[in-house]
Order: sequence, then C-alpha cells, then structure tokens
Amino acid sequence: MITLRSLSIGYLQKNNQKVVAENITSTIRPGELTCLIGPNGVGKSTLLRTLSAFQPPLSGEIFVNDQNLATLTDRQIARLIGVVLTTKPDIQNMTVSELIALGRSPYTGFWGKLSKEDDKIVEESIRLVGIDDLRDRMVQTLSDGERQKMMIAKALAQQTPVIYLDEPTAFLDYPSKVDILNLLKKLSRDTQKTIFLSTHDLELALQIADTLWLMQPQRPIAIGSPRQLADDGSLGLFLNRPGLHFDAATMTIRVEG
Repeated sequence: MITLRSLSIGYLQKNNQKVVAENITSTIRPGELTCLIGPNGVGKSTLLRTLSAFQPPLSGEIFVNDQNLATLTDRQIARLIGVVLTTKPDIQNMTVSELIALGRSPYTGFWGKLSKEDDKIVEESIRLVGIDDLRDRMVQTLSDGERQKMMIAKALAQQTPVIYLDEPTAFLDYPSKVDILNLLKKLSRDTQKTIFLSTHDLELALQIADTLWLMQPQRPIAIGSPRQLADDGSLGLFLNRPGLHFDAATMTIRVEG
C-alpha cells in the first residue's frame, strides 16, 4: 500500500518554488487499478515522478508498505517500485525475453548472471502478460502494443509491490488501449500489486478503473470511484464546457454541435 501524508509536490522555476498540488493525504490500495486523470499541464507527470522518487516532494511523506521513501537507497526503491514510461526503448539486437530479464537487475546487478530462480521469475512474468509468442522476437520488430506488454512484463519481473505507468496507452489503437487497461486490471487482481497509472483515455478509465485521481488547476485532487466522482460533480466540473457534456447518469461523454 502507498500512503501519502500531507504531501506537496512541485519544482523550482527560475529559483522560485512552483507548487503543483499540496496537502495530499490519501492511500493507493493494492489489488486495484487506480487511474490518474486531468488536463495537460496540471502536474500528473510531476506527481508520478515524485511518487517514483525521481524527484523529491516539496514537503510531506510517501510510504510504501510502511517504509518512508525518503530513507531508502536507490536499490531498495528499485525493489519496491517498478516504473513503465511512455518513452519507447531504443534497443537493437536484443530479444524480448532478454529485455524482460533486465527487470532482475535490482537483485543481480546490471551485468549479473541470472539464477534458475531468476529465469523462473522471467518466465512467469511472460506468462502473466500473455506474450509467450514474442519471447524470441527482436525488440525493434515489435508493434507499440507488443512493446508495452513487454515493458509491463519487465516491471513484473522486477517483483515490486508497486507499479507506476505513465500514459501506457499512448500511441496505441483503440482495441490495444482496451487490451492494455484490461490486462493491468487483471494483473492488479491476480498479483495484488498496487498499480497506478496516468491516462488521457478518460472514457476507458471510467469503465475500467477501480479508483480515479482527478487533478485540476487550483483544486484539491478529487479521489474516488468513477461513480463517486460522477455523483459529487467532480467529473462534470472537469468535462462540461461548450460543445462537451458529461452525463453522470450514464457515465458517458457526449460531443454537442
């Protein structure tokens, strides 16, 4: 479980502290798919970078399984948190199974030799994601959807209780977007990992996510199930504008001429 206590996030801009969001006190639960949504530029990437320990919080604390992230070494964090980024891996002459095996590096070192147990973990990760037919393919030959599944398998091989994903459905066609989000929801259930991702695919998130985190400028983060955020008006406040209407009763978004 991830626990945030009075967390404030942001960055320095021309020597001035820019606060993106503040006083976040909440939890992200295991066994659920949690989706982070909001407009461009609101700070979703800043929140993900802070939760991943890529940048420090302005104030407050982040706990993963009761361990304060600020007190841990990079290697300890790598055994707690797996991160899947939007950036496509620019890798040549490596097979899918070889890249997935790099997920074991927090335990073996980058050049470390895999044990039989490591090999079993890699095989199980491939099985969980359902890409056995890709294992011997070269990474550069994969489609965007296949590449995302490979990177999710690599995160699983890392055997962390937490996985963060930054826009995992970006660049995918619609069926592939559904495939990836359904896969992540199934993995959260089957492995009881804490899976937290940012997405602009709002209509899919409304149908698939267990919990939404909605970031909006100058407002506290709204947290709840899609149904709860529809009923309390948070989603309408985010979506409703001239030419666009959110129907809270049917949980649908309609474009109006």
